[in-house]
Amino acid sequence: MAVTEVYEFYQRMEDERIILSFKGEFTAELLTSFLNILESKMIELRIDSSKKKRVFNVLIECFQNLYHHIAITDYNDDVLEIKKSALVIVKHYEGDFIVRTGNYIENIKINDLRRKLAMVNSLDSDELRGLYQMKLANDPRTDKGTAGLGLIDIARKSKSKLNYEFIEIDEFSSFFCLKVIIE
Repeated sequence: MAVTEVYEFYQRMEDERIILSFKGEFTAELLTSFLNILESKMIELRIDSSKKKRVFNVLIECFQNLYHHIAITDYNDDVLEIKKSALVIVKHYEGDFIVRTGNYIENIKINDLRRKLAMVNSLDSDELRGLYQMKLANDPRTDKGTAGLGLIDIARKSKSKLNYEFIEIDEFSSFFCLKVIIE
């Protein structure tokens, strides 16, 4: 990136109302720092406590999803590489918060994730609450220690449909993009 491109990058972030972004490997410490910075921004923006809570809940679930499901093995050129880097962007635009995440995913996992996303998006708030309670009571923990509630909880707390896309990188991997709007 040329030195003059730094200002263009900064201006684009301003124009798109990006208040926080991160690209890299996710850790528990990063989540704490991210939430502290976001809390300061929300105080500055005078965001009411109920919306602040919903934004934090969505972000925590997004971080947990990234933390638990981020590793992907890349077999290109006979070199084994684990891609653990991900992207999180938080925008504040016209009173809404927009959380965008991006991470690598193995292509063999896409159909299952797409099915889960479509199912979550097909439910209204009462149905989401019922599914959440049913899974909490009946579903065992996965091998990663999760209960499979992340996407359901993100939809419940955001009160919006989950927008997503898969961008194919190669025959083994894709980049999963998720957009959540918290009104």
